[in-house]
Amino acid sequence: MRVVLGVGAGIAAYKVCELLRLLTESGHQVRVIPTPESLHFVGAATWEALSGQPVSTSPWEQVPQVPHVRLGQEADLVLVAPATADLLARAATGLAPDLLSNVLLTARCPVMFVPAMHTEMWQHPATVANVATLRSRGAIVLEPASGRLTGADSGPGRLPEPAQIFLTAKRVLKRGSAALTPDLAGRRVAVSAGGTREEIDPVRFIGNWSSGLQGYALAMTAAARGAEVTLVAANTGLADPAGVTVVQVRSACELREAMLAAASGADAIVMAAAVADYRPSVRSDTKLKKNASSPVPIELTENPDILRELSTDRRRAGQVVVGFAAETGDLIANGRAKLAAKGCDLLVINQVGDGLAFGTADNAAEILATDGQHTSVPRGPKEQLADEIWDLVAGRLGLSWPPLNFGEVQFRGRVPTWPVACSLLSQSLKAIPTRSPTRSVTPSSTR
Repeated sequence: MRVVLGVGAGIAAYKVCELLRLLTESGHQVRVIPTPESLHFVGAATWEALSGQPVSTSPWEQVPQVPHVRLGQEADLVLVAPATADLLARAATGLAPDLLSNVLLTARCPVMFVPAMHTEMWQHPATVANVATLRSRGAIVLEPASGRLTGADSGPGRLPEPAQIFLTAKRVLKRGSAALTPDLAGRRVAVSAGGTREEIDPVRFIGNWSSGLQGYALAMTAAARGAEVTLVAANTGLADPAGVTVVQVRSACELREAMLAAASGADAIVMAAAVADYRPSVRSDTKLKKNASSPVPIELTENPDILRELSTDRRRAGQVVVGFAAETGDLIANGRAKLAAKGCDLLVINQVGDGLAFGTADNAAEILATDGQHTSVPRGPKEQLADEIWDLVAGRLGLSWPPLNFGEVQFRGRVPTWPVACSLLSQSLKAIPTRSPTRSVTPSSTR
């Protein structure tokens, strides 16, 4: 597909080189359009070498091809990263002094901005108003990440990691207008991810192979669909998703404490973490030494059943609870038994082993529901499975949004319906509210 990659004049422009490589290696034809000022950070030769396409900054170049009109008309996605405060202001007011801003005016496809700037600039009322304006017109404006900025500053305004931006862009290219549907807006969701570790001594632990990738995909897609997301992450080593509150934990007991806290105000709970069934009854304060005698057996204690507790004892009225099950045998029979035992609304069953599920970028699943519904999700990116899960959750929350139909206008596809549909959608939804910035919370027991 044809992607226009706009580059704003921010120090984060260097990170967009990796984003460009991810897009081109996935088979997309990418045309890079930097602003003239951004070439102070990354030069035209770099963009041309990485994209294999010519690079222009002015509508006065290659005039016979009318690039300021044609590029926007032919694109399947316009992606702007980093989107500086100045660039967002120009886009919101319709100013067009360079090639990129002209393309933004002629684009008849999804337009996605990835902001990056200092915290004070991101939180300034002018920027807040410009972001609201762009979102009200149907543009996708991602939340910035929180972390180290230029110099010693730190806070919200950091460009999300290229891999995260790429996954979101891939989702927009695949789902089209559905990627804009804020069907979880105003809802709170709690997601667990990763694998717990139960310490034997200061060196060793009982754990599992879970990487946390599926849980993070669930958190990112929920945030993209408008939800306020709390992600309880156990030993993942992954970067915090932008626009998501992240709580770091280690053990099953810590994960239980964090999930109970997050679930108390949540409309939906997804337990994607792989939680150890048992923990050592006693943790040694010193490393257990190897000696000539036989090793001392480790006595185990059963961990609390967090999914069952959330599904039964702690459940709020109207709350939707989703569990995960990693299986190696009869998926459906084992899944139905676990669904009945746990009491959750949906159970996502993964076949594991031999390079499946754990630590991979893709996943396949069978999703069973208490009402008898059975959904098979073929192997594909974990974001695809995440969207399937949120579709089912949204339906159970009464938030299912059918494709919008305004007379002759279908909220699907591209030219010429996209901008009209986005305008009509924005009139009915108003501006999508800005979510709170990413922050990490670490329980005192793990600091």
